[in-house]
Amino acid sequence: MYSLNRATLLGNTTRDPELKQIPSGQSVCSFAVATNRAWTDPQGVKQEQTEFHNVVAWGKLAEICGQYLTKGRKVYIEGRLQTRDWEGQDGVRRYRTEIVADNVILLDRPGGGGAPVSGAGSPPARGGVGGEGAPAAFKPPAPPKDDPSAKPSEEIRMEDIPF
Repeated sequence: MYSLNRATLLGNTTRDPELKQIPSGQSVCSFAVATNRAWTDPQGVKQEQTEFHNVVAWGKLAEICGQYLTKGRKVYIEGRLQTRDWEGQDGVRRYRTEIVADNVILLDRPGGGGAPVSGAGSPPARGGVGGEGAPAAFKPPAPPKDDPSAKPSEEIRMEDIPF
């Protein structure tokens, strides 16, 4: 029997990340992401609901998140759900469900700019944060002069397609 524990989020960070080190020296970063859902109810009234998700990243990914994430950034998160429990100082058992991030991709520029910083539509390697080392204003390279896609006004013929 198989099972799957996978979480995927696309939303905005709600606060600056908290980067800490546990006694073993491993880095851990926690932050929250808000996602929105909109629908029209049976009476025709537009409704909207916001969900808040707690996210945790570990190791090198935690350090990168601590460096690049700030409140309000648009992010894509992949990870798994995990529920922790502990006993509070008042003796009451507490629970917290979090997303343990495997992959984080920044989808905007710092300060709320528009275009993705991860380059020409390709996400960074797993476990990375988009934009690290990317130039502030990414410009894709010009296509070679003999490239047929460099002439968008020309019609594409079936015999030109290589497959």
